[in-house]
Amino acid sequence: MSPEILAVLGIPLAGGAVLALFGHWKRAAEINIAFSSATFVAAAALVVRVVDRGPFASFENQLFVDALNVFLVALTAFVAMTTSIFSRPYMRIEQEHGKLTVARLRLYHSMYQLFSFTMLLVLLSNNLGVTWVATEAATLTTVLLVSLYRTPASLEAAWKYFILCGVGIAQALFGTILVYLAAGKVLGSGMDALLWTELAQVRGSLEPTVMSIAFVFLLVGYGTKVGLVPLHNWLPDAHAEGPTPVSAVLSGLLLNVALYALVRFKVLADGALGAEFASRLLMGFGILSVAVAAFFLSRQRDIKRMFAYSSIEHMGLITFAFGIGSPVAAFAGLLHMTVHSLTKSAIFFAVGHAAQKTGTQVMEDIRGLVKVSPTVGWGLILGTVAILGMPPFGVFASEFLILTTAMREQPWATPILLVSLGVAFAAVFGKVQPMVFGETTAKRLPHPPALVPVFLHLALALMLGLYIPPYLASWYREAARLIG
Repeated sequence: MSPEILAVLGIPLAGGAVLALFGHWKRAAEINIAFSSATFVAAAALVVRVVDRGPFASFENQLFVDALNVFLVALTAFVAMTTSIFSRPYMRIEQEHGKLTVARLRLYHSMYQLFSFTMLLVLLSNNLGVTWVATEAATLTTVLLVSLYRTPASLEAAWKYFILCGVGIAQALFGTILVYLAAGKVLGSGMDALLWTELAQVRGSLEPTVMSIAFVFLLVGYGTKVGLVPLHNWLPDAHAEGPTPVSAVLSGLLLNVALYALVRFKVLADGALGAEFASRLLMGFGILSVAVAAFFLSRQRDIKRMFAYSSIEHMGLITFAFGIGSPVAAFAGLLHMTVHSLTKSAIFFAVGHAAQKTGTQVMEDIRGLVKVSPTVGWGLILGTVAILGMPPFGVFASEFLILTTAMREQPWATPILLVSLGVAFAAVFGKVQPMVFGETTAKRLPHPPALVPVFLHLALALMLGLYIPPYLASWYREAARLIG
């Protein structure tokens, strides 16, 4: 096996085992950070190898790396590392407030590493079956993380998440079996019929009827994990009731990973059926998610639920971009995946501290953050402005590319997108602005919280709005070519 891939997968797996044994130590949070940082370094080494030598397979072709998945591996490892840094002071305060015991902290740290491992395995797997197993394992680890507080609300949210995603992933299993059957006539009944690399070479020869049915099941299955409407009901509850670091990795990472699997299947479906079948389904579900989520935003009172609906809206927009299918739309979708992950995780970091300091997630009860804690207040308002697509942040650049491409190639969708984005802007900004700048009688906090991850993420999102480094732009273009 490639040493880079071995490190990327082996470090978080070993981290989960170590923290399961020693997660009760006082330095468990630092151990968690160390393993997450080592995983990011390994991911960076993997990126260097792919840039230098191109795509390659490993472990008897069971693992595969190309421009598309190595980009997501790097993003996943980076956000997982910064979230582990944020979670160190956050989870300790939760323990001081009596919300968590030492045993639950051990569970949190060990499951955090296993969650990172399962996401990276989904991205690196060349085997459809292993991809499905890793996705299901990611579901199981996050169920334990969402229910960490053991309150009736968190247990209900975890149960809803488990049932809905369990049913969804069962549909994905059926779709995977159908793809295997469609490939069996071309590749035989061996292991090759489950490998992405082999399937991509013969996608034009796959049985069209079977592939059309398979893609519908796969869209329902993996679309549930993405949070596409009407399969989204688990997502707001899981965000609202789980610990804030879990909300950050759910929005910033897990949704991307599920969408990655769906995009890989779209490539196969396009080869067997032509581009229109899968594209229309993705565009339909994507634009429905944008519109429904935008109008639900104005009805939320819980700040984490509101930003959960914002995640649904943005994943719908990315799905719509991939549905368009052109190189520019795919480029915009990949850019939007990046800036959404960075910005939304930064927002949840700021929201976590705000809710922790005020003792509530109800937006009407949170006021004057800029006076109580300027770093939290400015982090939240800058993150909100960024995620709403205001220039010069990167979300503006990616949304502009998606909208202009839609105007040219799918003009019917442009009015729906513009109205939905306008409604979302008014709803979110109208609720966040008084939280940050409203009047409050609370005293200023004596010590500012550690919010380096917030401003690091926002700085990267700002950079991607002003300037995309040439190597990163070529990376996006190569990944967009693979999707097309």
